[in-house]
Amino acid sequence: MIKSYRGLIADGTQDTIPLHTNDGKTGYKIVKFELQFYQPGTQSTESIVKIYKVAPAAIDGLIDFSDGTLIAAGFMSGSTSATYPEDIRVIFDNEIFNQDIFVTHSEVAGSEPVNYYIELEQIDLTEDQALVAIVKNLRNEQ
Repeated sequence: MIKSYRGLIADGTQDTIPLHTNDGKTGYKIVKFELQFYQPGTQSTESIVKIYKVAPAAIDGLIDFSDGTLIAAGFMSGSTSATYPEDIRVIFDNEIFNQDIFVTHSEVAGSEPVNYYIELEQIDLTEDQALVAIVKNLRNEQ
């Protein structure tokens, strides 16, 4: 089963997508992650949207794939000038998780909000798989 989540996220803020269950036997993995301008073609914008397994200590515009809590990152830029076309790039991990995820947005050139769209594949986990996912999540929180 595919579940989708979408939202408009302001610069410097974080959205929480509640996915946790009492037994942890429902897992998810990202199958689609897309970004869309709030006001296409009307303002210059450079947005960085990231998805974390653990709430980050700070919301910033840095993308560090060595961070074990980062499971997706997207960069979107656009300009009102025809010289600089729109550019959108997203990368996401195929890791399975069973806890809440956190979406952050940092606007590099201005303060425009950005739209995001995420599709998650829902996966039934065995008890062992659920425990492994929970332990990995706990390690990332420390």
